[in-house]
Amino acid sequence: VQLQASGGGLVQAGGSLRLSCAASGSIINFNAGGWYRQAPGKQRELVAIITGGGNRRYADSVRGRFTISRDNAQNTMYLQMNSLKPEDTAVYYCNALYVDNGGLKNNWGQGTLVTVSS
Repeated sequence: VQLQASGGGLVQAGGSLRLSCAASGSIINFNAGGWYRQAPGKQRELVAIITGGGNRRYADSVRGRFTISRDNAQNTMYLQMNSLKPEDTAVYYCNALYVDNGGLKNNWGQGTLVTVSS
């Protein structure tokens, strides 16, 4: 299974973007997934997570503006980002913990760049 992140781009402050993280291959059980971001010169930080049961958690900096969701049928995870701010500029990575034919896996997507202009 590979994770393919997409949807990044350049947007003005106040705008919106939706990131997607599509999993290729067959997933037997989805345990949890999340979106992380890394701004230039900073450490990677957790943005949002979603469990297999649908529980969601958000970083304080994005709560109320970002929404994480998952389409089980499409094996795709999303991050809807509204009211974007320049400080949201970063490379966004998706991560998933799941079970496939090879057992329990923890996998990362390749990252997608989000740039928010002021």
